[in-house]
Amino acid sequence: MAAPSEMPAARPTSPLGLAGYQEGAIVSRTLLKRAGGTITLFTFDEGQSLSEHTAPFDAVAQVLEGEADITIAGTPLKVATGELVLMPANQPHAVQARTRFKMLLTMLRSA
Repeated sequence: MAAPSEMPAARPTSPLGLAGYQEGAIVSRTLLKRAGGTITLFTFDEGQSLSEHTAPFDAVAQVLEGEADITIAGTPLKVATGELVLMPANQPHAVQARTRFKMLLTMLRSA
């Protein structure tokens, strides 16, 4: 059974409505957390950013709405609605919202 904050099981769900924007902030909601990985919905107000950091596992950012700059190992990428970006394990990455921006982040906790 899903935890109360997780997405509902066996039911179509639109991720866009699962977390709203908050002025001047980043909001995150874990939709699924398992031993093999997590799926987290992030919303960024325009201009908000996650500073450069690394993670020990691969992660895939799926842009649901808006535009952002994702920098991976010093290489800037402009991303927009409908695009995917693989952020490889142990490579520094950062996210900067160009507009209000929503993304699903899937973290894969295996090699």
